Amino acid sequence: MGFAFELHATDGRARAAHFTTPHGVVETPAFMAVGTLASVKGLDPEDLHAMRAQMILANAYHLHLRPGDEVVRHFGGLHRFMGWDRPILTDSGGFQVFSLASLRTIAEDGVEFRSHIDGSKRQFTPESVMQIERNLGADVMMQFDHVIPGQSDATVARDASERSLRWLARCRAEFDRLDATGTYGAQALFPIVQGGIHEPLRREAAGAIRESGDWVGYGIGGLSVGEAKPDMYRILEVVDDALPTDRPRYLMGVGFPEDLVEGVARGVDLFDCVAPTRMGRNGAVFTADGRLNIKRAEFRLDDRPLDPECGCSACRRFTRGYIRHLFIADEMHGLRLLSLHNVHFLVALMQRARGAVLAGTFAEWSQAWLARYHSRSTTTA
Repeated sequence: MGFAFELHATDGRARAAHFTTPHGVVETPAFMAVGTLASVKGLDPEDLHAMRAQMILANAYHLHLRPGDEVVRHFGGLHRFMGWDRPILTDSGGFQVFSLASLRTIAEDGVEFRSHIDGSKRQFTPESVMQIERNLGADVMMQFDHVIPGQSDATVARDASERSLRWLARCRAEFDRLDATGTYGAQALFPIVQGGIHEPLRREAAGAIRESGDWVGYGIGGLSVGEAKPDMYRILEVVDDALPTDRPRYLMGVGFPEDLVEGVARGVDLFDCVAPTRMGRNGAVFTADGRLNIKRAEFRLDDRPLDPECGCSACRRFTRGYIRHLFIADEMHGLRLLSLHNVHFLVALMQRARGAVLAGTFAEWSQAWLARYHSRSTTTA
């Protein structure tokens, strides 16, 4: 099984499709849970199967440092290493490297940085990142790109976007060189459209990427990194117009419920974010009526599930009062249950969005969903 993208329905800019990979078909739009270190924090692959998660993400930077991408390759790649038999995507580590502001130096060749674990000196280049991602063996691997803060001015954004394009050419050359050795399984390389919040730069980047070759899919980077939400939504519309309609679009690092719905409305097919597990470990709960904090005293005697409309195992079996108790008592089970619920919530949300696109009712459904989600406080339900 190779790669293919079959569009089944559209409703405005929203799309419902099948993205075929060597490890299975992904029904889009879809949310990818983040397994940074080859594990979605607090969850077992069986949990992910039960909630019908289709594809997950792992992080090249973190896995290169620990346990080492060569170790992962020794075990046959990420699928065997972590016991996940469905599609996987690896990011390039670009975001992590560039977030180490005081620990890295940027040059045209690549980025020198110090490990956040032991301070050892490392270097990422487009070529070395391709080798790392090849060793990890995910179905989809991302180019090494230059990530900047969301509010960067046009000069900074142009410099980063043009460097990302030059690095893309080097990534593609190394990807092809490694592919020619015949020692790696089928993988696809996605380019990343950069350009900050500047519409002309986004159009230029998308055009240059399209002219540079035929791509299985496209990443949209440099959003949800400090810019205002209206700016993110505006740029997504620009990119939607600039990219081909017959390939999947992946919006990197975006995972709040409202942003997923707004992203689908603007032509996005794939999403990922650490938010559902990270926020779950801190007591935040996604519900159809907005976000709530389970640690609040008002939930002490609350015998409702986290979200009465959710079908996850946490909502089917436990009350808000019980899960609050777990958090107050510092029991690990509470962190796991909220992580499970939040990931399930986003996976199911995208399944409902897909159903609305197929039914031709996405515009009405999304408007009603967003109105309800925003109608209540983000701290109480």
